[in-house]
Amino acid sequence: MDEWERLVRSLLDKYEVIVSGSSSKLLSREIATVLRGRSLTYILLPLSFREYLKFKDIEIKSTLSLSEKIRLIKNLEDFLTWGGYPEVVIEWDKKEKILKEYFEAVFQKDFIERFERVNTFVARLIFEFIVQNFSSELSVNKIANFVNSSVGKNVKNLVYDYVEKIPETFISFFVEKFEKSVYKRRGFPRKVYVCDLGLTRLVSIEKDFGRRMENVVFLELVRKTNDKPMLEIYYFKDYQQNEVDFVVKNGVRIEQLIQVTYASGKDEIEKREIRSLLKASNLLKCKDLLVITWDFEDEIEVEDKKIVFKPLWRWLLRPE
Repeated sequence: MDEWERLVRSLLDKYEVIVSGSSSKLLSREIATVLRGRSLTYILLPLSFREYLKFKDIEIKSTLSLSEKIRLIKNLEDFLTWGGYPEVVIEWDKKEKILKEYFEAVFQKDFIERFERVNTFVARLIFEFIVQNFSSELSVNKIANFVNSSVGKNVKNLVYDYVEKIPETFISFFVEKFEKSVYKRRGFPRKVYVCDLGLTRLVSIEKDFGRRMENVVFLELVRKTNDKPMLEIYYFKDYQQNEVDFVVKNGVRIEQLIQVTYASGKDEIEKREIRSLLKASNLLKCKDLLVITWDFEDEIEVEDKKIVFKPLWRWLLRPE
């Protein structure tokens, strides 16, 4: 509909209006412009794990029997592998075909057509490389070197241009390293996460549950920004390569530090991860320290700091 924003503005005088659509037609910042500041923007993601279980008619209980827990974890494995697009859950036998069509639709409509990109070969290389390297730290140079080696010539400027546009399709998110300087924070490298883990099955056969857990935790944190608009998500990494997966900042305060590990026992958790958490805690003055595990739960005190270990499934299903 042409000039749809005029209709919406007229309705806003009497009604609450919800507008949704593809980024191939209009970006969120453009919606705010055409509606002249009379809009609130929310990020709509595929299903959360809680919603995924509801789609499958699985009751979420506070206390689980052993068989119920085994069933829950099996569903979590499927969720981490195939993602949470509603149509995928409903049409499970057609999941590969559905995911391929989604990927192609985002690539063609939300990127190629939306931004009028002409070098589809380079664009596809970048798209697939970013999706394949989910939950990883990437620099533009690393992406450019991969593309240059594939096309046999230097297309670095093109890569820079395309990489900056890709997050606007919402197929991926770039997370900045926490720095006090805004100038340093805005640069690369950044960590990349995908909007749905099912898409990664199109470019990689590796399950790598550690990376998948980290991506799901990121998406859950993004969902919280709808209710907490001042919430910002970063990662921490110092010159000694001490790294913490997530720095959760709310306004001017560092609210929580989160480490994610595919561990089912205390002995499987690397000392490096705890050391990094403690280092970040001291530097950022944050006492809320959480380690999300696969199936290990405990609380320990190290250097007068409490560290909480919580299984992913329990963290995802915590009370809303």
